[in-house]
Amino acid sequence: MSTAEKPSYKVIGTRPIRHDGVDKVTGRALYGADIKLSRMLYGATVRSPHAHAKIVRIDTSQAELMPGVRAVITSEDVPEQGDRVVELGEGAVNMRHLAANVMAREKVLYKGHVVAAVAADDVHTAEEACARIEVEYETLPPVLDLLKAMSADAPILNDDIRTESIGSAPSGSDQQTNVAKHFMFEKGDIKQGFADADIIVERTFDTAMVHQGYIEPHNATAHWNADDKITVWMSTQGTFSARQQTAELLLMPVSSVKVVPMEIGGGFGGKISVYLTPLAALLSKKTGRPVKILMSRTEVFEATGPTPGSHMRVKLGAKSDGTLVAGEAWIAFEAGAYTGSPIGAACMCVFACYDLPNGQVEGFDVCVNKPRTNAYRAPGSTHVAMATETLVDELCEKLKMDPTEFRIKNAAGEGTRRVDGPVYPRIGMVETVEAIRDSEHYKTTLDGKFCGRGVASGFWFNVGLKSSVSATVNSDGTVALVEGSTDIGGTRTSIAMQLAETLGIAAEDVNPVVVDTDSIGYTDITGGSRVTFSTGIAAINAAISIQEQMCQRAAILWETDAENVRYEEGHLVGPSDQRLSFRELAEKLRELGDAVVGYGTSGSETQGGAFGTHCVDVEIDPELGKVQILRYTIAQDAGTAIHPSYVEGQMQGGVVQGIGWALNEEYWYDEQGEMHNPTFLDYRIPTCYDVPMIDTIIVEVPDPQHPYGVRGVGEVPICPPPAAIANAIYDALGIRMTELPMAPHRVLAAYLGRNTDD
Repeated sequence: MSTAEKPSYKVIGTRPIRHDGVDKVTGRALYGADIKLSRMLYGATVRSPHAHAKIVRIDTSQAELMPGVRAVITSEDVPEQGDRVVELGEGAVNMRHLAANVMAREKVLYKGHVVAAVAADDVHTAEEACARIEVEYETLPPVLDLLKAMSADAPILNDDIRTESIGSAPSGSDQQTNVAKHFMFEKGDIKQGFADADIIVERTFDTAMVHQGYIEPHNATAHWNADDKITVWMSTQGTFSARQQTAELLLMPVSSVKVVPMEIGGGFGGKISVYLTPLAALLSKKTGRPVKILMSRTEVFEATGPTPGSHMRVKLGAKSDGTLVAGEAWIAFEAGAYTGSPIGAACMCVFACYDLPNGQVEGFDVCVNKPRTNAYRAPGSTHVAMATETLVDELCEKLKMDPTEFRIKNAAGEGTRRVDGPVYPRIGMVETVEAIRDSEHYKTTLDGKFCGRGVASGFWFNVGLKSSVSATVNSDGTVALVEGSTDIGGTRTSIAMQLAETLGIAAEDVNPVVVDTDSIGYTDITGGSRVTFSTGIAAINAAISIQEQMCQRAAILWETDAENVRYEEGHLVGPSDQRLSFRELAEKLRELGDAVVGYGTSGSETQGGAFGTHCVDVEIDPELGKVQILRYTIAQDAGTAIHPSYVEGQMQGGVVQGIGWALNEEYWYDEQGEMHNPTFLDYRIPTCYDVPMIDTIIVEVPDPQHPYGVRGVGEVPICPPPAAIANAIYDALGIRMTELPMAPHRVLAAYLGRNTDD
């Protein structure tokens, strides 16, 4: 928006020091592995060496005889779930599958699948005990290839899966299958759309399984008390989701479980599902003592939820004047061992950046012998952006049209209906493209024989969901803010700033704290770019409640009716020009009535979605195939940037992860389903040598669903980088890369293949 249109704020748009900053930089902040309790035991797990096998026998006797071993559990100790589907805040989950993922019952479905767990006096004893547990397996052929897993003669992973069709007529088949879900979305007349097209481009794309790359491993400490109340300390993206998952898996009421959030060393979607909590709780029940389990890095890689690999066929058609007329997508995602890949989100996002009159999107959720996949920053969107944005670049080349002008001409806008159905409210896709087009980066000439420039756009729909906060006015004029959203990217401060703006006080006068599930109302996960939006609305509502109560207290002081007192920019103003600052009135509250406590919730608001457009320059070593990022600029619609530094940080962080996804990162499996790079030594994430300083352009097109116009910013930055880099590689070498990662050996092979053909 222009400066003239932008509202004037006192707190929003400033850059205060984050409230948890001192604790983080001094080491006082406590993470999941830091918890230490009286008489605490240490847990370890036995994990399958096979990707697919029946469990014939488990003998725990030798482990149980070891000095220092206090308990051993197997699947016999985990309650049977039956056929139950439970809504967990970010989608429904088959509880039988969730339980089997925590502890294998009859079969193991990936290398690293837990089959037993031990609690002992120290972690070394626990690990040695695990080594003494004998497990007899009957190995089965692993199913690792996505397309082979979809075939009718493929080995079946889960005998209870039948294809669930969404958006199309059910097939009526009751056959066992690895295809858990089938999505179909249609808009307009796809056949006529392609018939009207003057130019059609179509390609097939493959992407590898990728890890979120958080530094802190999964952890859980549980104490099953004598009164059957369970307390869990853990690093999680959602305490209430973790509470419900734990309670459901143990067949207990949620009121019997309390989850205490520790600081979280990264998540990006990977710390929503629980893996260790039920195991620690069951070991604690057996021993009567608290039990802590901490994953190794290899366990994190092999047995927690990465983002899926994919196979995609995408086709686009356009008129000779550059108007998009049709798009068709066939998308298959690896679910891993159990159903639940983000294929639905991928279907929503694949054509979301464009006003496409005729479209068809078909998606498949497919089980393979790999760990059950999980969310990763705009889950599903990066995959499909790679496909769509590469084809958009190819259309621009054939049309001899500037890639920014093509996107502006075809951009989705207010009133555009996506192929999957929703109609956009006010959105900022066009504005992000214009920001790149007008940037100094895009206007600068790029020189160099093996240098290239690429542009790509991306979308994430963002979510609202539910949040709760409470805020108490202290006698010194500060406010204690209590919330339930675990803080990954500085949301304590972004929420505090919105409360401060509403009250007209300084951000430093708000003291935010994230509390356990017994201390605040229900709050959904930190994910989907929802916290600054939704928990922000809850904080604003709490601040409005405080305003009303402060007006009532001032009315008592001035001996007038409350409707005669108004709240203006942190001051109370009376009918006879009486005036008190927020702090001055706070000092008198004890004399004027009860404590002033504001409560706020949110849940009905839904975000309009967010867009970003990226521009990247690369240089390629033609002898090695190595791609070096020379320059990167990202423009993104933040609605209203609450704390610009955090917005920029989210934008830059997402780009770095996108660069890793584009160029280096992938799970390397052999034919038996063993991962050969389950450490950060071999799984190569970007370092400071791989990325330049990333320039950011914050676009602000306010979302009307939020009082201050906020849009979530955490997801979109990871969507365009692989496509933008692929387009830059084409600009440099004239080769279209269709497989991620675009590692040196693949770039070199494609380049040499093109030269050979020439």
